[in-house]
Amino acid sequence: MHEFAITQSILSIALEQAEAARAAKITVINVIVGELSGVVDECVKFYFEFLSKDTIAAGAALSFDRPSTRLRCRRCDTTFPPDSNKWVCPDCGEQSVEIISGRECRVESIEVE
Repeated sequence: MHEFAITQSILSIALEQAEAARAAKITVINVIVGELSGVVDECVKFYFEFLSKDTIAAGAALSFDRPSTRLRCRRCDTTFPPDSNKWVCPDCGEQSVEIISGRECRVESIEVE
């Protein structure tokens, strides 16, 4: 149920930015949600519809960008996508890697009128 809290944050950020821009209506909220974030788009959309009622964001579309997972080898600095459940560097075979993308969860931009 962490999608509820995430949706509250998305709405709060969008409303704050729209107010700063003196916007009358939020039409689109562009969100970046990495594939490792565990966020389910449909849940966010469901909660957003409920939470945004009676706000300038009511009826706004949520657009999700889903960056894929990318890893970096700590030994040779190679960046690569993971191979299923094996997170091993394809160049040197090292298992010590860091996640460089795929955990993102942020509002990228909003479109307003």
